[in-house]
Amino acid sequence: MVKFNRFTLSNGLRVIVHEDSTTPMAVLNILYDVGARDEDPEQTGFAHLFEHLMFGGSVNIPNYDGPLQMVGGENNAFTSNDITNYYITLPSANLETAFWLESDRMLSLAFSEKSLEVQRNVVIEEFKQRYLNQPYGDVWLKLRPMVYKKHPYRWATIGKTIKHIEDARIEDVKAFFKKHYNPQNAIMVVGGDVKTEDVKILAEKWFGPIPAGEKYNRNLPQEPAQQEERRETVTAKVPLNDVYIAFQMESRADTGYYVVELLSDILSRGHSSRLFRSLVKEKQLFSEVHAYITGSLDKGMFVLEGKPLEHVSTDEAEAAIWHELEKLKTEEVSADELTKVQNKTESTMVFSEMSLLDRAMNLAYYELMGDAEQFNHESEKYLAVTPAQIKEQANKIFRKDNSSTLIYLAEMPEEVVDIIS
Repeated sequence: MVKFNRFTLSNGLRVIVHEDSTTPMAVLNILYDVGARDEDPEQTGFAHLFEHLMFGGSVNIPNYDGPLQMVGGENNAFTSNDITNYYITLPSANLETAFWLESDRMLSLAFSEKSLEVQRNVVIEEFKQRYLNQPYGDVWLKLRPMVYKKHPYRWATIGKTIKHIEDARIEDVKAFFKKHYNPQNAIMVVGGDVKTEDVKILAEKWFGPIPAGEKYNRNLPQEPAQQEERRETVTAKVPLNDVYIAFQMESRADTGYYVVELLSDILSRGHSSRLFRSLVKEKQLFSEVHAYITGSLDKGMFVLEGKPLEHVSTDEAEAAIWHELEKLKTEEVSADELTKVQNKTESTMVFSEMSLLDRAMNLAYYELMGDAEQFNHESEKYLAVTPAQIKEQANKIFRKDNSSTLIYLAEMPEEVVDIIS
């Protein structure tokens, strides 16, 4: 059980305080309610670009990392399709330094052509290395637009294309900052060796004077239910053939989410999971095979992915995956099998409460979903799932007309092509 207090500043900044006197450290985590889904379809990649720009210095603090390193602190950030999250960990005695740094860049981020150019080049290089020049790196650039036709989840966090980053102008960047980076669009969690009253004083001092900004009301196009099978086959310079099958699933807030996450675990969590035991170990069809979900705040994705062995065709591999899915649709899982994955999930939840930073990030995320207190009741929701619910969700999701299949075919070397021809 993670205990916390909460208060809200007059400018709308929500603050959660988790007191933990067992550590000499403190964490300051700020979640901004903005992700790639909030971007203009013609200006994608801005949320991720902004994550980088936020470390380029503010008006009063040109070198963000310098002061933090002097007080023994560390920082980082991440962007998803739903959120952008920044965090600082440091000795609790130096907590005010974190307040100073984070408040100044919320209020006075330094916008300059030089900073934009530097970070733009960093992001473009990341785009090339991680998505274009790496085997299977472009999978999300291909798979997302297959699954999503209306919702902005149809592009990856990095963006649709490098050109959108190349064309980013300073005025566009400023407008994005003004729209999304303000107190009423943020949740701050302070945890560790801190006292709530002290945090209140620091929050009022450093964040209280920041203008609330205009309220951003999200009004995104909702993705219609998929009604037809979608397929694409590409030949690429990859070491092995690869099969991806994606399905639409409910949102993170839907009650069925807990059932579906356990369903993915039954298929693919550990060497005793169904896909590994059947398709890798017994039938020896795949070198590796996985099932996972995106956990998106809006309609999500359930993805199965496997690399068939060289003697196995992609058609045979795909059929083998569908055979495992059909078994889940026709036969209820045993109580023992379900209990095993439930226990693993409960264990994961317990471990997530051990790290101070994980606790802070989770409290911020669950507060965004409606109430940070939900974090303390997640295990109960997983433990309440029944075999009948697993079967019900399997039938709901694993349908051909709800599937998007992407096949990667390994490009044969020229000398092999010459021999064949």
